[in-house]
Amino acid sequence: MEELLKLDHIVKYYGNRSSLTKAINDISFSVCKGEFTAIMGASGSGKTTLLNCISTIDRLTSGKIEINGQDIMKLKGGRLADFRRDQLGFIFQDFNLLDTLTGYDNIALALQIQNCRVEKIKKRVLEIAKKLDIEQELNKYPYEMSGGQKQRVASARAMITNPSLILADEPTGALDSKNSRMLLESFAYMNQDMQATILMVTHDAFSASYAERVIFMKDGKLFNEVRKGEQERKAFFEQILDVTAILGGDLNYAI
Repeated sequence: MEELLKLDHIVKYYGNRSSLTKAINDISFSVCKGEFTAIMGASGSGKTTLLNCISTIDRLTSGKIEINGQDIMKLKGGRLADFRRDQLGFIFQDFNLLDTLTGYDNIALALQIQNCRVEKIKKRVLEIAKKLDIEQELNKYPYEMSGGQKQRVASARAMITNPSLILADEPTGALDSKNSRMLLESFAYMNQDMQATILMVTHDAFSASYAERVIFMKDGKLFNEVRKGEQERKAFFEQILDVTAILGGDLNYAI
């Protein structure tokens, strides 16, 4: 499979010389196109810092991150803004929808920023809304939607520009069990049927079991990795639980 994301001995420090915290400690791994990978770890393990570095929100102390062969640490100004807009899709725990826009307009906004034609925008929004079963939410404002509906609208917004990589930060954190399951099934559909490459940070084993691969972090380092392979999701969930039992810390086992 073709490599999309490559992390090469990345290190991230916070603080100053008198009080340094090594949030990421010499991590290397890669993600291929079309993979659905989850990053698991207890609070303080470095998983969110890792996602922030990949998303260019944080700058590395040392090491290199490449997306589609491009060293993202070398991007600045307009080139960095263009890269985020065109190559990355973001899904956040708290949805980050604009309250004054309908579901349709929230999804369409990314294409409007790219100066796409109105006809193309309408076609793309309706197509992705149908695929993620949110057609009824297009004319609603965020305050009229459930948490699960908001997160699926946010997922459509992340997918609408066909980004190279979708980054999801605790996407089920604000959802109940029913909406979490519906969202994760949408992720699986996006990955399998729409060929989306997804990197999801979570502390929840149930959410992680929807991925094809789970990378575990502890104290800023890689701790372990498991792959689903041909096994059923239930068996993969049990395998994830086995690792989390060894890993310890503040991890959830099921929703």
